[in-house]
Amino acid sequence: MLVAAIQMNSQDDKEKNVRSAESLIDVAAQRGAKLAVLPEMFNFLGPGEQRPSEAEQIPGPTIERMMAKAIQHRMFIIAGSILETAPEPGKVYNTSVFINPEGNIIARYRKIHLFDVVVEGQPPYQESATVVPGDEIVISETDFGTVGLSVCYDMRFPELYCELVRRGAQIISIPAAFTLHTGLAHWEVLIRARAIENLSYVIAAAQVGSHPVNRECYGNSMIVDPWGTVLARAPNFESAVVSEIDLQYLNKVRTNLPSLTHRRDGIY
Repeated sequence: MLVAAIQMNSQDDKEKNVRSAESLIDVAAQRGAKLAVLPEMFNFLGPGEQRPSEAEQIPGPTIERMMAKAIQHRMFIIAGSILETAPEPGKVYNTSVFINPEGNIIARYRKIHLFDVVVEGQPPYQESATVVPGDEIVISETDFGTVGLSVCYDMRFPELYCELVRRGAQIISIPAAFTLHTGLAHWEVLIRARAIENLSYVIAAAQVGSHPVNRECYGNSMIVDPWGTVLARAPNFESAVVSEIDLQYLNKVRTNLPSLTHRRDGIY
């Protein structure tokens, strides 16, 4: 099956962002993709103080448009992540939504690990100021394989991915808005490590370029196979890259290198 990682340069204009996402989904579908993964906060990547006012119910306006695209192209769509309304005043969830070809939501994952860091030479970033962390690990079984959901900063926590695979994940989705500074050193290393240690396909769809409030994202959206080979990499602009995933190959790799069966959970 062909899958697509969609790379975007989302800004603070929600309508423009959603139209761009729709257009790139069209491109992915034209290239034969049956699953498209959008990046983190694909419909709004603006100032943190605007997040509560830009949050939506799920389903809501943005996800309903993604549901329509899924139906139009008879494809699965992982709507990277959007800001979801939370019960706590002034706070939101950072939520990834998995939609099937019938336009139904089959899974919803709220980002567990929040990005609170100060990097030298970069503006401070405190996701927890406006985002409530999720507390549920999410997989979704489909007719093409079992998908594990995650978002961006989660990739620094390998225990999450070990648990996704323990629950059956074969394909891992990582929509992201990874910063340029950390991306240069860590992005590819972390993605390939998550693929290798879990003997899984990884689809990492990223934001690229400059965004409001002096932020720049690394891009380099990738599709990586269970051996850690980069099957597709996006250029440094908005695009959709497509590659094949083959569960027969995945099973062969897991058989020949049976490290997943050697875990000693009782000791860990």
